[in-house]
Amino acid sequence: MCDTNPQAAPQADERPLWPSVWKGWRRRCPNCGQGPLMKGYLTVRDHCPVCREEYCHHRADDGPAYLTILIVGHLMAPLLLVVFTTWRPEPLVLFTIFGLGTVALSLYLLPRLKGAIVALQWARLMHGFGTD
Repeated sequence: MCDTNPQAAPQADERPLWPSVWKGWRRRCPNCGQGPLMKGYLTVRDHCPVCREEYCHHRADDGPAYLTILIVGHLMAPLLLVVFTTWRPEPLVLFTIFGLGTVALSLYLLPRLKGAIVALQWARLMHGFGTD
């Protein structure tokens, strides 16, 4: 459960957006950039082990999955069309390459987008990140 201790993290009127989102993309604490943001593949820690910033306020929910589908779909669909019209590979080869590529890209992007969304919420003081 989230402990709303006002002394746990100093209040800020404004937090830097892009450095925080970049730290979240790297799956690091958006506050200090040193501590790990995740304790598993997609499980966000309750707090940073380095600076003690609480993350339990985050509400990433389905946002990272939607963004992953959007990005992977917009990258792979045109690429599939170009590869098919240019080289005409066998259907099984095409399916194997693009199936593995889609899964690999999705698995790569999903935790990074989740970290970026949590960091965005932290930087914009959303969902209790900025409350006393």
